Amino acid sequence: MEENVFFTPEEHLQLISLYKRLLLLSKDTLQKDDCHKLKTHLIKVMTGDSIPRNAFGMNPIIKDMQTAVIVAEEIGMRRASILGIMLHESVKYHLCSLDSIQEEYGEDVAGIIRGLVKINELYSKSPTIESENFRNLLLSFAEDMRVILIMIADRVNLMRQIKDSPNDEARLEVSNEAAYLYAPLAHKLGLYKLKSELEDLSLKYTQHDIYYHIKEKLNATKAARDRYIDAFIEPVRKKLEEAGLKFHIKGRTKSIHSIYQKMKKQGCPFEGVYDLFAIRIILSSPLDKEKQECWQAYSIVTDMYLPNPKRLRDWLSVPKSNGYESLHITVMGPEGKWVEVQIRTERMDEIAEKGLAAHWRYKGIKGESGLDEWLNTIRETLENADNDLDVMDQFKLDLYKDEVFVFTPKGDLYKLPQGATVLDFAFSIHSNLGCRCIGARVNGKNVQLKQTLNSGDQVEIMTSNAQTPKRDWLNFVTTSKARNKIRQALKEIAARQTQFAKETLERKFKNRKLEYDEAILMRLIRKLGFKTVTDFYQSIADESADINDIIDKYVDMQKRETEQREEITYRSAEAFNIQQTNEAKDFYKDDVLVIDQNLKGLDFTLARCCNPIYGDDVFGFVSVSGGIKIHRCDCPNAKEMHSRFPYRIVRARWAGKSQGKKYPIRLRIVGHDDIGIVTNITSIINKETDISLRSISIDSNDGLFSGMLTVMVDDTSKLEALVKKIKTVKGVKQIERS
Repeated sequence: MEENVFFTPEEHLQLISLYKRLLLLSKDTLQKDDCHKLKTHLIKVMTGDSIPRNAFGMNPIIKDMQTAVIVAEEIGMRRASILGIMLHESVKYHLCSLDSIQEEYGEDVAGIIRGLVKINELYSKSPTIESENFRNLLLSFAEDMRVILIMIADRVNLMRQIKDSPNDEARLEVSNEAAYLYAPLAHKLGLYKLKSELEDLSLKYTQHDIYYHIKEKLNATKAARDRYIDAFIEPVRKKLEEAGLKFHIKGRTKSIHSIYQKMKKQGCPFEGVYDLFAIRIILSSPLDKEKQECWQAYSIVTDMYLPNPKRLRDWLSVPKSNGYESLHITVMGPEGKWVEVQIRTERMDEIAEKGLAAHWRYKGIKGESGLDEWLNTIRETLENADNDLDVMDQFKLDLYKDEVFVFTPKGDLYKLPQGATVLDFAFSIHSNLGCRCIGARVNGKNVQLKQTLNSGDQVEIMTSNAQTPKRDWLNFVTTSKARNKIRQALKEIAARQTQFAKETLERKFKNRKLEYDEAILMRLIRKLGFKTVTDFYQSIADESADINDIIDKYVDMQKRETEQREEITYRSAEAFNIQQTNEAKDFYKDDVLVIDQNLKGLDFTLARCCNPIYGDDVFGFVSVSGGIKIHRCDCPNAKEMHSRFPYRIVRARWAGKSQGKKYPIRLRIVGHDDIGIVTNITSIINKETDISLRSISIDSNDGLFSGMLTVMVDDTSKLEALVKKIKTVKGVKQIERS
């Protein structure tokens, strides 16, 4: 009976099917007693109601089992990962301890659960992460690579299951996060199939109309596309067979998200995207002949179809840092259409499909130094970044960038993101080398620090002991390592200069036998217009402010304040009545906005693009400067902000009362150009006690007029009442807020 509480009848059937499938996938990896112990444990969990369902009402055991199937079947992971997924909820809800898991299943399983529990704690309040938790999430990822793979599989599973969920808000947030965090991670780890699925499902849930428009177009053109692929493949197949190669060929349509990105980038409709599909030639080659046979297939294809030399991508000679190996070419096919052809072996294809897990299986062939470097970069970024939003933006950029391969004079190979400069290269070798870099010799020619590098360049860094990092370096470096090291060095230089300036000022005070009063100095610093004490001392250090002039102003201020104190006439306390100033009242009146649950008084401004007023449905957007801008939920820019920067969105709502605070609102009015219509409208506004007319502009043309009014109003209820009254004016046909 108790099981019926935990499972619906449909979930019972689903459980049995998933359990059988998981056993089939993992039976060769599990140890002797694993199945029995896991089954006993799950039955114990099912008898209670200890593990709650998530925001979408999904059963936790079913959800974990679905994720375990993806991990085993589509990524190819083994025992520790599967058991970790199935047991981590029990540890999270204290149904068993990590020590007992370690004793029964081993440290490997316990380590994965430790990472999963830590990440699940970040998601405990919401199905998506907030920006302040992003740093913690990345730290958890960086500890064990398998945790990243499991979280990607979990997000794929979630995205597959939530299509019919009534919780639209949670689905939108989960979908945005899938696009901006998990898809780039899957891309970096070589899980191209799952990456495409995450992007497609995210587009489906966030931009429903666009997704189905492209899908319908693809379905309508499928028959013609299949005929074209067959016509392209057939002669290639014959030539490859004649050459004695063992292979199979696949023609695949590109993902909907990929097609949408091409439409946006090229500024064209669906019909204007020429490379809707790619042909994949997969060779069954022995390990020692892989490269030879791939280049042989390349030669056969390019003999038959004219290649585009600018679109050749050789990841055979130097694989990507995530282990991806393939040869990509674009050729002119029949009917003058460009076709992308990918040539790889079955081993390479498995690595491309299953990413890092398959890469590890073949690690005797290819090393993982690139991935280790990437994880080290994450750790360095987390240690040195100024704030979480900077980390988020840079992290996403680093994940998606393609790579260039450059050489040292000794022939050592370095991988850098596309667009990397000489200075990026110097910092990638060593931070001291970057800090002292003055230029380089690229392929024997002297170049500047900001010179962009290309694949195949041989770079010799030139240094000078007199060189120090400059702030403008941040404008042209592209790697997070270089940016973080430059910022760190600039902070250290500024700190040394500030300390030196402070000591110099104190010495000058001492020489002139002046009393050093820190309170007076702070007031002087504010009066001189410096935002921070550091800026003040920095101006002394770089000599933009004269230290003797500052001391003279200090003496004047000290003298004035002393004289003012002497002139104060002291009154009797008995005759003094305590009164609350209007200023204090006004301060509390203005504090009518609650940001993200219960935080009041944050640094926020009202966005000019939509002019929100008290009573509007609003949200907060964290700006680059760190302040929060308040937008209406129906702001014309809201969709773009939610789509591109969901991690900067914070909840906001109005609280308290709106008295004493008025907001400018623009109203657009359209109507018949009747005599006296403007007078009637302004008359209505003037009669309102709490509303004032700030400006009015009217255009009249062919018997119609359109006008823009700016009124000062304190909340939406009064605005709505005003709009209703203006609509009653004879001749007014339309009035809307702009």
